[in-house]
Amino acid sequence: MTDLKLYNTLTRQKENFKPLDKKGQEVGLYTCGPTVYDVAHIGNLRSYLFEDILKRVLLYNGFKVKHIMNITDVGHLTSDADTGEDKLEKGAKRENKSVWEIAEFYTKAFKKDLLLLNIEKPTKWIKATETIKEQIALIALLESKGYTYSIGDGVYFDTSRLKNYGVLWGNKKEVVLEAGKRIEIVEGKKKPTDFALWKLSPKNEKRQMEWPSPWGVGFPGWHTECVVMAEKELGSPFDIHCGGIDHIQVHHTNEIAQAQGAFDNNLANFWMHGEFLDLGGEKMSKSTGGFITLQTLIEKGYTPLSYRYLCLQAHYRTKLNFSFEALHAAESGLNNLIKKVKDLQQTNPLKEKKAPQKANNSVVVSSFKGKFLEALNDDLNTPQALALLFKVLEDKTLFPTQKYALTLYFDQVFGLKLKEFTEKKIKENKETKIPLKVKELLEKREALRKAKQFTQADVLREQIEALGWLVEDTTDGFSLKRK
Repeated sequence: MTDLKLYNTLTRQKENFKPLDKKGQEVGLYTCGPTVYDVAHIGNLRSYLFEDILKRVLLYNGFKVKHIMNITDVGHLTSDADTGEDKLEKGAKRENKSVWEIAEFYTKAFKKDLLLLNIEKPTKWIKATETIKEQIALIALLESKGYTYSIGDGVYFDTSRLKNYGVLWGNKKEVVLEAGKRIEIVEGKKKPTDFALWKLSPKNEKRQMEWPSPWGVGFPGWHTECVVMAEKELGSPFDIHCGGIDHIQVHHTNEIAQAQGAFDNNLANFWMHGEFLDLGGEKMSKSTGGFITLQTLIEKGYTPLSYRYLCLQAHYRTKLNFSFEALHAAESGLNNLIKKVKDLQQTNPLKEKKAPQKANNSVVVSSFKGKFLEALNDDLNTPQALALLFKVLEDKTLFPTQKYALTLYFDQVFGLKLKEFTEKKIKENKETKIPLKVKELLEKREALRKAKQFTQADVLREQIEALGWLVEDTTDGFSLKRK
């Protein structure tokens, strides 16, 4: 069996993965969940897709996975420098709702996105607001060990107490520290890298989310929340901690700092990070306003699994440039794949029994399975694994039923729902709508046909087809379907 190798940000290299479980069977996996003040954009969702592939590969290798995902419903400020407004409080003001209503609404929206993308649910969800008592206890432990100090607005972690603060930064440590000096920091902080463990509520202001503590009424720091939730459910250290690459510099660095102070370890043995999704050369970001949601794709007529398919075509540690042209190509590719698999599924196996036995085709099946595992176990190389799938479909030594079985076998990891599509158990997504541009072209084309201007109408048909839709004229008018 091929060893599973994963890239560990802690060591900046691929390492053989071995779980901490003495029996070598169960893996503890923690994935940083959403801050539920707004909808997730597709850049956020790319991280969850990478983590879903990781989980599926672990399962494919025979491991049991205890997967914990948090819901950040308090404490995440608009600035990583411990300044700004709590994102939940800001969202509540924006929509004239309570923070609890905001958190509930966007938690449901996030879970719906995961369902549409066929991302498997974690073993357990856990909310930051459910562990306030434990977070206060962790801060008290750090205080007893001399890792904290208090200033006017709260309790802070003293990063000067750690010799190896910033272990995730690798050879960029000096660059990161230099950049940190340019950040406007809270008055009283000893170092720019020091971070809030407990923030006191502003004077003469009643927050919707605040709790009593030994240091005063307030709320926990974002970095403390994840340490507590992960340790509570998985212990410390556990196997794998995941998130987006943007978490390396501050959030995950500060999680490790607290774990080193409290538990004398790095919280997790493997730290894995997914790269950005770029939009026109810029990373997708809510703060800049340049972001696209899954609902945006649906309203433009694309199926969510087309976005999943697009992400599979790039390695999780490489930037992925998003464009609607790329998404359109991915949807066309997925539709072609579904058609090929449907054709295989509809093959009569009795004909195969009557056909001459193809030499060594069972050996070929085993070979493909081995190569597939080899690709995935090389740090989740989904582009290589996808290429292997198409080699299966083109192979002339395999029976159609063998190709079909291999395809479904591979789809345990790809998560494209090929079995459901080919067996017609999935109806077209009810939320899929005909794009406005297509509707406009259809209306113009119908007007041209009625005027018997068929040449011009054919030009519009081609434009509609270029947008991913097929028009078929009928005695009653026309029918429209996705390519």
